[in-house]
Amino acid sequence: APTFKQSYAPQSGEIFGILRQMKETFESNLSASQKEEMANQKAYEDLKAAKEAEIAAGQAQIEAKTGELADTDEKNAQSKVDVEDTKASLSADEQFLMMLKEKCQMTDKEW
Repeated sequence: APTFKQSYAPQSGEIFGILRQMKETFESNLSASQKEEMANQKAYEDLKAAKEAEIAAGQAQIEAKTGELADTDEKNAQSKVDVEDTKASLSADEQFLMMLKEKCQMTDKEW
């Protein structure tokens, strides 16, 4: 009968093969995950830059619209002053016209 040492056939080669295959799979998965993460990071950076550009454009638009509003408010105020001046002028012209009519009537009566 063979002794213990003679009958034992080592199985560690198969285990090392399995471990080596697992290591290669893990490395492949890690590499794929890293590439995907880099692509996602680039996509994020691009999106962030686009959104920051949109925000800057929005800010510029806000500033332009605020300036337009100030100009419009100023024109509106000036127009209101002009209306008041015109009304005052109209009132003075109407009074002058009434006085002129009265003078004309008196002159007509005198002649």
